[in-house]
Amino acid sequence: MSTAARLHSANYTPVGTALEAFYAKDGEVLLSGPAGTGKSRAILEKLFLMAHRRYPGMRALIVRKTRESLTQTGLFTWEQFVLPETHPARQGPQRSHRQVYHFPNGSEIVVGGMDKPQKIMSSEYDFIYSQEAIELTEEDWESLTTRLRNGRVPYQQIMADTNPSHPRHWLKLRCDAGRCRLIQTRHEDNPVLHDGTGWTPFGETYLARLDNLTGARKLRLRYGRWVQAEGAIYEDWDANVHVVNPFPIPADWPRYWVIDFGFTNPFVCQWWAKDPDGRVYLYREIYRTKTLVEDHAREVARLMGWTWDEGKKRWDKSKATEPDPERVICDHDAEDRATLLRHLGVTTKAADKAVTAGIQEVQERLKVAADGKPRLFVFRGACLNPDRELVESAKPYCTEHEFDGYIWDVNKSAKECPVKQDDHGMDGVRYLCKHLARPPAVITWG
Repeated sequence: MSTAARLHSANYTPVGTALEAFYAKDGEVLLSGPAGTGKSRAILEKLFLMAHRRYPGMRALIVRKTRESLTQTGLFTWEQFVLPETHPARQGPQRSHRQVYHFPNGSEIVVGGMDKPQKIMSSEYDFIYSQEAIELTEEDWESLTTRLRNGRVPYQQIMADTNPSHPRHWLKLRCDAGRCRLIQTRHEDNPVLHDGTGWTPFGETYLARLDNLTGARKLRLRYGRWVQAEGAIYEDWDANVHVVNPFPIPADWPRYWVIDFGFTNPFVCQWWAKDPDGRVYLYREIYRTKTLVEDHAREVARLMGWTWDEGKKRWDKSKATEPDPERVICDHDAEDRATLLRHLGVTTKAADKAVTAGIQEVQERLKVAADGKPRLFVFRGACLNPDRELVESAKPYCTEHEFDGYIWDVNKSAKECPVKQDDHGMDGVRYLCKHLARPPAVITWG
C-alpha cells in the first residue's frame, strides 16, 4: 500500500501539493493557487484524519472572517464531502448554529468567525484552519497563532487557503519573508478535475470557464498568480480598509437603494446607509442572474419586513425591520422601473450615468480622509445567498469582488472608459456616489 493511500480519510487520497499539505508540520502554512484546486478539501481531510484517527483528544478550530460566511463555504465542504454521514460528530445543531463538533475519542473541532472573536479566542488549539485567509488582517492572523498551545499534537499549526490577490498583500509578504510556508496548489492535484492521467469531463468544463476570465482575475484564478490588475480604476481600493464587519445601523441613518437591472447579466440591488459624517456603507445586496424583476421585488419586501395586505392590495409596513429609503436610484430601463413601481409601490429615480464624473466621486470616497477613514465601506458578507452559477464560474458574485478588477479599457481612444465587463455592482456604486454629490430631492412614495 502506498504512503498516499495510507493517508487518505473517507474516500479521499491526497496527491501532489495536497499530499505536501498533509505532511507539512510548519507552524504557519498557506495553500495558495487557482480556483478549484481543492485547497479547502485537502485541509479539511487532513483535519479529519488528525482528529478522528491520529491524535485523540486534540482541539482544532475552523475559522473565517465571519461566522455566517463559514456556514455556506467551509462547513458545507466539511459536511458534504469529508465528515462521514453516519459519524457521531454530526450529532447536535445544524451547521448554521454549530459551535463545535465532538468526536467519540475526545477530539473537538470548534467553528467560528473573527467577527465574534470572544467565542473562539478564549480557547487553546492544536490546529487552526483559516478559510479564505485573504479576508483576515495580519492582526487577526497573529492573534490566532497565540491560541496554538494545546499540546496534544506534536506540532502546533495554523493552515490556511486563499486565491491570490495583489502582490503586496500581507499574506504574500509574510510568505516572501519566510514567516509562513507557501504551498502553490495546482488543478492537476484535484481528483475531481484530473484523474492522474488526464482531465475529467468536469475538469475540462471547469477549466474552460476559467479560460473565459480576463485580466488580473484570469491570472489569479486560472494561473494562481499574485498580480495587480493592470489599469485599475480604483487604485485606492483596499479590502483590509474598505471591507468591514457588519454592525447594527442606527435607525436615523438615511438609507438608499441602488438598482442595476439585469437577467442574463446580474440584477444588482444595493442597500446603502449614510452616517452623520457622510460615510456610506453597503450593508446588504442582491446580486443574482436569471430572476424576474417581480421576484426580486418580493425578495426586497421580505428583507424589509413588509407583509402583503390582500384587502388593500399593497404592502403593510407596520412591522418593517428598517426605514424606507430616502431614494431608490435605478438604471434607465423604463419597463423594469415600471415593474418595480407596480410590485413595490416605490417611486424611482433614473441614475445619473455620467461615467467619468461618477468614477471621480467614487475615487474621492475611497481615499482615506484626515480622520484616518475613507468615505465608503462595504459590509463583509453583504451579498445574500450568492448566485451558485456565478460562484461556480469563478465570476464576481458581489460588488466587493468587482472593485480591484474594474479597469480602464486600453483599446478605447479615451482613457476614461472602463471595460464593460463584470461591472454591475460598480455601476451601482457610481450611481450612488454621483447622486450624493449633489443635494438630494424630495421623494414621493406610492
